[in-house]
Amino acid sequence: MTHEVFNQVPPLTGHDVSDEAALLDGLAREGAGWAAGEVHELGRLAGTERAQEQGRLANEHPPVLRTHDRTGHRIDEVEYHPAWHELMTVAVTHGLHGSAWTDGRAGVHVARAAKFYVWRVDAGHGCPISMTYAAVPALRQAPELAAQYEPLLTKPEYDYGLRAPLTKRALLAGMSMTEKQGGSDVRANTTRATPQADGTYRLVGHKWFTSAPMCDVFLTLAQAPGGLTCFLVPRVLPDGTLNPLRLMRLKDKLGNRSNASSEIEYDDAVAWRVGDEGRGVRTIIEMVNMTRLDCVIGAAAGMRHGLTTAAHHAAHRAAFGRALIDQPLMRNVLADLAIESEAATTLMLRLAGATDRSVRGDETEAAVKRLGLAVGKYWVCKRWPAHAAEALECLGGNGYVEESGMPRLFRESPLNSIWEGSGNVAALDLLRATLREPHALQAFFDEVDLARGADPRLDAAVKEAKDSFADAATIEFRARRVAELLALVLQASLLVRHGHPAVADAFCASRLGGGRGAAFGTLPPGLDLAPIIDRAVPKVG
Repeated sequence: MTHEVFNQVPPLTGHDVSDEAALLDGLAREGAGWAAGEVHELGRLAGTERAQEQGRLANEHPPVLRTHDRTGHRIDEVEYHPAWHELMTVAVTHGLHGSAWTDGRAGVHVARAAKFYVWRVDAGHGCPISMTYAAVPALRQAPELAAQYEPLLTKPEYDYGLRAPLTKRALLAGMSMTEKQGGSDVRANTTRATPQADGTYRLVGHKWFTSAPMCDVFLTLAQAPGGLTCFLVPRVLPDGTLNPLRLMRLKDKLGNRSNASSEIEYDDAVAWRVGDEGRGVRTIIEMVNMTRLDCVIGAAAGMRHGLTTAAHHAAHRAAFGRALIDQPLMRNVLADLAIESEAATTLMLRLAGATDRSVRGDETEAAVKRLGLAVGKYWVCKRWPAHAAEALECLGGNGYVEESGMPRLFRESPLNSIWEGSGNVAALDLLRATLREPHALQAFFDEVDLARGADPRLDAAVKEAKDSFADAATIEFRARRVAELLALVLQASLLVRHGHPAVADAFCASRLGGGRGAAFGTLPPGLDLAPIIDRAVPKVG
């Protein structure tokens, strides 16, 4: 034996992932305190060694495309590792895909958001879960289809395999919009939809990104005679034959590798219209808005995962004679990461609450959600990659090694900023909303102004945010800065009103106005960091 192994960090397992003050306080505040038991149950499961191992295996053994069987017939199947199916089973049986649409209790969308947040052992399988959740409100614009498919899309059962949808015990839904030539500009789509005498349509064309191609049905966009239209496309037709959706290849992605993302071609595929011809964007935007909420949830969850991993490491690793967590500069870094994480979590729960109340007909909450979701999607998702990089660095060279799990987290971090509209798309969507729905901007600032007078730094930042709309000639050029300002004042307002006083003070001191560096770990002196760091260290054992 050449040496003794010591000063090593124990595994971060055997803890309740949901044991987080910002999460549990927000769960109760947004009307879903009744779900705390369910959230803890899933949080304890997420903290087990087995769940974490399933997440690792699903990513180390990515899906494989099988286009033909041994006799040369097209089968267009995707094979997944058993770990993927186990993760999907947990997510579906805990209702992450559909319980919010079947449970009539107030706060159910908040409860679902909290559970989606804590079940973060693998980001990839969250894609079909998120799309199924988001498909329901869009599908309701075709009541006859919704009556058939919604009960199966919301059932808490995972029934994998390609069979006629209405013969299965439960279904999953995907979304298929973007094409090579257009990307986010879906109005440039060229896929054609030709109406048939029986009321169906036939689709011919391609899609450049279709994630989770083994879902049972897809909401897709195609050019009908009346313009861009939304359609429901099944993978298998009612008679049991495959609908001609040809899987051309799976994308070789930076991260999110457990999830199959594909290029597909519609070769005269059968589809049913959802909504009126020419209103495809308006129809599918209901789905997009819900998946944008999940982008915020996923980014917030990723930040929390990075933070707890870094804090756990620092609490158990010594350097230069004392624990890392007791080193002043490391404390600055950890506290800064914690502030960002708590602000993201608090915001995502507020957006989930606004979603829940808007679904129930609250027009003011719908207006708050309209702008809050745009700025939240922009800012929280934009902050995650920098946060993940800094959390990784807290582990030093160990963080750069795959076994730490941090490289996988880092590879995941850019995705949510791209998915459902990149940073530019989100920022410009904010501007469109303020022009078309000026009441939404007023509702947003009414929300922020609930903290008026509580902190002069916030009051000054709110004034700056309001003034940022004055110069209409340059506002598109400045759209990212406007979105950032709105996100920061909304987060600050929420923290000042509802967060831990030390977190709110540190957030306002470091995020509002000037005086901070660009890197994490540049908090100014004089802040009370002890409670901030204490809230970040996971309780293991």
